[in-house]
Amino acid sequence: MDLNRLSDWMAEHVPGFSGPLSTVKFDVGQSNPTYRLDSPSGSWVLRRKPPGALLKSAHAVDREFRVQRALAGSPVPVPRMIALCEDNALIGSMFYVMEHVAGRTIADPSMPAETPEARTAIMNEMGRVLAAIHDVDVVAVGLSDYGPPGNYYERQFSRWVQQYRASETGEIAPMEALIDWLGAHMPAKDGMRCLVHGDYRIDNLLYQADGPRILAVLDWELSTLGHPFADLAGVIMQWQLPPGAEGRGLSGIDRAAAGLPSDEDFVTAYCARRGIDRPDRFGFYVAFAFFRMAAILQGVKKRALDGNAANPEKGLRLGTFVPRFAELGLEARDHG
Repeated sequence: MDLNRLSDWMAEHVPGFSGPLSTVKFDVGQSNPTYRLDSPSGSWVLRRKPPGALLKSAHAVDREFRVQRALAGSPVPVPRMIALCEDNALIGSMFYVMEHVAGRTIADPSMPAETPEARTAIMNEMGRVLAAIHDVDVVAVGLSDYGPPGNYYERQFSRWVQQYRASETGEIAPMEALIDWLGAHMPAKDGMRCLVHGDYRIDNLLYQADGPRILAVLDWELSTLGHPFADLAGVIMQWQLPPGAEGRGLSGIDRAAAGLPSDEDFVTAYCARRGIDRPDRFGFYVAFAFFRMAAILQGVKKRALDGNAANPEKGLRLGTFVPRFAELGLEARDHG
């Protein structure tokens, strides 16, 4: 980035800013590159579209900015949005600047360093904030047009099949089988429509340094108006993966002894918070979550091959998991 040009823009758009400006790129994330901006006058976070040719509708940092600005002051904790720059010429792509929130991220949901009591409190907070997102009055916060009408899953299925085809690098038989099954078993529209985050995972939450409270929900790139079970199934999908740095799941862990909720307990508590019935055919929703994540990882792989990934080496490694995610989607289909 041209720090001189960025500094001039910051002086115009960020109250109280004064240079000189320095940047540190965060090494997490494979979608929109994210940086901490430091100067004698304070610290901020910049999130930008990656450079180069991109898939249509992907990397929508302007939508991220809009939804987080709309949620300011709501029960959903988000960083304070400061300014959006839609001029691609300034640093090479569209970006926005937000406040820097000091907190901790939890990459591994098994939380090996925590006590069982702390794990329980952290997961309860995760469920509470998920329910709060889905309970947002989208009309009151100005997001009634944030997603198109119609059957959310039909719309999402069409979008992600299209994205997957655009980034496909070879035929993957389990992915083809999963696409065929999902297309043939689409649930009917049931009237449930709300704000959805689109990638609600524990590593996209910023917790207070010394407690279980969530200070900010991050990475709203995939947010829209849609079906709440998409986020709920996304949480359950993540937990089916192996524990550790790569899988970041809970498979094989004695959750009761660890103070972690079972899938059923988490879903039941979520439904109780929102006063809704437990979902039928939950296997479809989890299978779809695996399909969508496989499509996302395929896009990460394609960007790595094209030289546009935030971390090309990691992008190629993540791309090797696409067949396994498709297989897990078929398992969710079979086990319900």
